[in-house]
Amino acid sequence: MEATPGRERLIEQFKADGLNVMFGNPGTVEQGFLDAVDAAEDFHYVLALQETVAAGIADGYARATGGAALLQLHSGVGLGNGIGMLYQSLRGHTPLVVVAGDAGVRYDAMDAQMASDLVAMAKPVTKYATRVTDRHSVLRTVRRAVKIALTPPRGPVFVALPMDVLDELNSEPVLPSTQVLTDVSPSPASVGRAAELLASAERPIVLVGDGVSLSGAQNELVAVAELLGADVYEVDSSEVNIAASHPLRRGQTGHMFGPHSKELVGDADGVLIVGTYVFPEVFPELESPFRAGAKVVHIDLNAYEIAKNHPVDLGLAADPKQALRALAGVLERRLGPQQRAAAAARLDVRTRERVREVREARSAPDDGTPMAVFLKTLAERTGGDLIVFDEALTTSPLVTRYLPAERPGDYHLTRGGSLGVGFPGAVGAKLARPERLVVGFAGDGGSMYTYQALWTAARHGIDAKFVVCNNRKYRLLDDNIAQYWRERDIPEHGFPHSFDLSHPEIDFAGLARSLGVGGMRVEKPDEAVAAVGRMLSHPGPFLVDIQI
Repeated sequence: MEATPGRERLIEQFKADGLNVMFGNPGTVEQGFLDAVDAAEDFHYVLALQETVAAGIADGYARATGGAALLQLHSGVGLGNGIGMLYQSLRGHTPLVVVAGDAGVRYDAMDAQMASDLVAMAKPVTKYATRVTDRHSVLRTVRRAVKIALTPPRGPVFVALPMDVLDELNSEPVLPSTQVLTDVSPSPASVGRAAELLASAERPIVLVGDGVSLSGAQNELVAVAELLGADVYEVDSSEVNIAASHPLRRGQTGHMFGPHSKELVGDADGVLIVGTYVFPEVFPELESPFRAGAKVVHIDLNAYEIAKNHPVDLGLAADPKQALRALAGVLERRLGPQQRAAAAARLDVRTRERVREVREARSAPDDGTPMAVFLKTLAERTGGDLIVFDEALTTSPLVTRYLPAERPGDYHLTRGGSLGVGFPGAVGAKLARPERLVVGFAGDGGSMYTYQALWTAARHGIDAKFVVCNNRKYRLLDDNIAQYWRERDIPEHGFPHSFDLSHPEIDFAGLARSLGVGGMRVEKPDEAVAAVGRMLSHPGPFLVDIQI
């Protein structure tokens, strides 16, 4: 095979893996590679003004496509900027292929400006991190990284690419990376044991996470839950693992305080955990939240997460779709008449409750706030046919009341705990799904972490829509410190001044316009109705700043 510069061959390798869009921010040590990118056919570079934004857009793109995304960062300083967002991707299992340049292997001994140990920096926030030092192994290393990124548990990977290695001639073959098939079924004996542990439960629950969504196991999950008559709680969940309207879906467990989750699960005598770990709170229960004697079955492709924090009776390292399908089949045969009747009764109770809740919600008057009016109008105008990227945080319950997460791919929730993913995530999702309406929701505080994402949307003609939920504070911190005071018997008093964002006031609509994006501010309910119409009819990205 004719040798060509490694920088050009690398692009061909990315294209062979379907990675023909690169998100990034340029730097001098990548200039030769980026010059080749500019000259490449059928390869698109999406420019962001800061690496955190580029990483967030890449994350949203990967979540919307269901595949990998390619991210370019600039040396140690750029990687440092992107690490907070890469943590989001690591916790959320987003398969990002991250590359960064450095000046060259020949300069290692000089310890010059921008020199840093990129691999050591990247390791805590990636599944795999390495540096290529030989021109004969550039593509081999990238293929290994792509394979690792896409193999469950998915996650970001990192490859450092020194400039001098990419400048050298390269004759490696360009081949698609190997995709590892992980549709692993548990043995019949294991499934039988799981059914035996769960079938006799009188108060069963199912705890699910994004492993269900990744394996496309939503239907199989519903089948098992209905056979057991089990409430379904989502744990560390950011995708649609079960439709919001299903009567057995009970919402999310806690993400901040362990006692909240313990209250939800503590009465169960049979527990099925699928595609997640328990529990992900910032302040978790150190002792098992499950009642003594409860039977616990844990299914996940990620064996590390099984029984990571609390003992289980049976752990199955298997694909959730295959395992749930097999479990449903065994339960169909194993459940006796009394067990079926009890499960049906539990399902009937939840179904009647859900019907009543829907009826009451429809008849209840709106609270008349601009945000509620905006969301109700948006739901009516779109029929719910849109993709929501939700970083609304304390406003999220209102968002999902009017725009419930029903279909896989229509809803993405922030994950990982760091702020700033909402707006870049919406940009990435819209780029991946240009035929769909995509609306990103973010709090005023969270939006300012990555507001430059609007400029990228304007530059590349990415017609995403953005909503600032503006309460002039880090409201979540108010809620959390109030809990902290209650737990420690500290009298309530004024919230810390560092939580307040009211002065100087931020002109979000004006700031959007300065970045090339249309925008308007909403203060009154009637303005909210007009804002929906203007946002939907505007040709190009548009932002609405809603006062709460």
